[in-house]
Amino acid sequence: MASAAATPARTPNGPGPGEASASFPTVASEPGPREPEEEGEEEPAEIHLCVLWNSGYLGIAYYDTSDSTIHFMPDAPDHESLKLLQRVLDEIDPRSVVTSAKQDENMTRFLGKLASQEHREPKRPEIIFLPSVDFGLEISKQRLLSGNYSFIPDSMTTTEKILFLSSIIPFDCLLMVRALGGLLKFLGRRRIGVELEDYNVSVPILGFKKFVLTNLVSIDQDTYSVLQIFKSESHPSVYKVASGLKEGLSLFGILNRCRCKWGEKLLRLWFTRPTQDLGELNSRLDVIQFFLLPQNLDMAQMLHRLLGHIKNVPLILKRMMLSHTKVSDWQVLYKTVYSALGLRDACRSLPQSIQLFRDIAQEFSDDLHHIASLIGKVVDFEGSLAENRFTVLPNIDPEIDEKKRRLMGLPSFLTEVARKELENLDSRIPSCSVIYIPLIGFLLSIPRLPSMVETSDFEIEGLDFMFLSEEKLHYRSARTKELDALLGDLHCDIRDQETLLMHQLQCQVLARAAVLTRVLDLASRLDVLLALASAARDYGYSRPRYSPQLLGVRIQNGRHPLMELCARTFVPNSAECGGDAGRVKVITGPNSSGKSIYLKQVAKAVNNATERSLVLVDEFGKGTNTVDGLALLAAVIRHWLALGPMCPHVFVATNFLSLVQLQLLPQGPLVQYLTMEICEDGDDLVFFYQVCEGVARASHASHTAAQAGLPEKLIARGKQVSDLIRSGKPIKPVKELLKEKQMENCQTLVDKFLKLDLEDPSLDLDIFMSQEVLPAATTIL
Repeated sequence: MASAAATPARTPNGPGPGEASASFPTVASEPGPREPEEEGEEEPAEIHLCVLWNSGYLGIAYYDTSDSTIHFMPDAPDHESLKLLQRVLDEIDPRSVVTSAKQDENMTRFLGKLASQEHREPKRPEIIFLPSVDFGLEISKQRLLSGNYSFIPDSMTTTEKILFLSSIIPFDCLLMVRALGGLLKFLGRRRIGVELEDYNVSVPILGFKKFVLTNLVSIDQDTYSVLQIFKSESHPSVYKVASGLKEGLSLFGILNRCRCKWGEKLLRLWFTRPTQDLGELNSRLDVIQFFLLPQNLDMAQMLHRLLGHIKNVPLILKRMMLSHTKVSDWQVLYKTVYSALGLRDACRSLPQSIQLFRDIAQEFSDDLHHIASLIGKVVDFEGSLAENRFTVLPNIDPEIDEKKRRLMGLPSFLTEVARKELENLDSRIPSCSVIYIPLIGFLLSIPRLPSMVETSDFEIEGLDFMFLSEEKLHYRSARTKELDALLGDLHCDIRDQETLLMHQLQCQVLARAAVLTRVLDLASRLDVLLALASAARDYGYSRPRYSPQLLGVRIQNGRHPLMELCARTFVPNSAECGGDAGRVKVITGPNSSGKSIYLKQVAKAVNNATERSLVLVDEFGKGTNTVDGLALLAAVIRHWLALGPMCPHVFVATNFLSLVQLQLLPQGPLVQYLTMEICEDGDDLVFFYQVCEGVARASHASHTAAQAGLPEKLIARGKQVSDLIRSGKPIKPVKELLKEKQMENCQTLVDKFLKLDLEDPSLDLDIFMSQEVLPAATTIL
């Protein structure tokens, strides 16, 4: 069974009309008048949050004392600034925040700011650190599976309990599982809600529920896989086998035309955390629609080129803070800032009624120009690349310029010094040179003479021997010592002073880090919307219209974005659900007629267009006993229908025609039967791939088998068996096939007899008869 579900959010104060929950209903008390003293004795609700952040992903779980329920949020990507975590904190307002004592600097910095927020008094959350061992994956799983939960019947075996919890808690979300384990440890240690009870009384846990932020759609990982929103494949290049996977044929893959890495990250984030905020959705669509206009194509292409120079600014700022800046970082930052200024100037010429253009025009401040001007006037990019270190341009520091001038004039000066040194040396020495070595200073270099064999032969009066290198002896002389005192270590002095200037420049940049971070946020947003506009232009997509008054969804001539790229011809289909159109749609039709593609077309539009829940069910009961699969499918649909007006929007594609023929579903306006239109032309079957009202009369499996290339004899036998099953008659093996098989077995046995060597003394006829003849006889007689 392949199912897909998208569900709207839950508010922290209680379940909304479309709460995303994977929990068990708790026993509700009978409604009635409440005593005033009971209201006065009611304790205020508290929320205790446990959070882990690792490798760009966030795992969250919290305990709500108001309903004694644990809420969990599957692993979700988050920015280094932990914006998602901040949204969670703002929404649930926890009494305490529990995390591991072993955290990276981003989480440490975030929690430090959270603890120092004066405006949150008196509700400033308590920050609690537990040992990292309490968040171990295996021990967390053990805590979850061994917990004492009142909603699990005592009659359940351990295996049944594990299966039961696995159907609710996504154990493949490792960070979330670790957060749940840490939360259970904290609850047991603090004994939340049972502080005055006996120690053998555990903290009450009445259910597990999935937590979704307000205005976000909840989509599970199976849905992403089934709908091919994401699809990872092994990289074909032998040089990138170890680096991981690449994106295959997927919705993300065909829409990802982003020019910068941060744009690609944001697009993936929008797919993994789709919003229901109509204002946000329409704001994005306004930008896309603007760039779809033919007169704006040149502007879109120019902006896209500029976005290609927007690089990983946070990494550069981090290196600056650690004083690990590379030469390439200054180049990248310079191009990024100037490209951002180009984006600002371009957006100022665009309609300011569009929010994104207005934000870029206003928030890309003159600080960017100041940063670009400083870097351009100070950094010598050509010299830095040549020396592989930070160097400054002339006329920045007179002292550095003077030392560089001296350093540049050293070769000719040292040649003159070497000539004078040679006049004072032994006449056997043919030549010498004066060299400068950073950190060591000036040295006199003399070629090694044949007579200089032992170390004692290296001694020369008036010179201090230093070392031998490449058949040259190096000495300090009175003149080289004088040069050291006069000129000093020029190279190191220049490097130190330029490093100091680099530090000052870094401080200037870091002081304006906020505008650089905002540049990355807005530029990545523009990059994503330009990419979507480019895809919409190429594939002929149209703008959806959102209406808060519309109960359901209406799709006119919907197309599957992936299938239409692969198929030679593609037939669009319309869909409507909600109101009189029926909330549960049962789609029947022959195999390969397009039922599954139709479901995927609907899901791709609805997931981002409605505040109601959508459930897609395909191949339900596949791999199970036919009767069991049919019974389960009917029970599930009847369960939804029993909800009445609260029934979710359900699309079911099935080959269980008995579901309709046996009238297993109740009649009513909530159910609508659809089928895929076909035409029977003699023994031929033509698929129109068009959905219409009605019920399929047969699955036409034999036609599908013939299309797949199965032998005609096999297809004919399949039809015969199917007819026998329908008529209730016994199924007997085909005599011709049986006789043919017997002849083959006889021939095999005869061949074995003919190969026997009766003169072979090692031959044991008893063994041959028992192991070869007797087993074969059962297949012949």
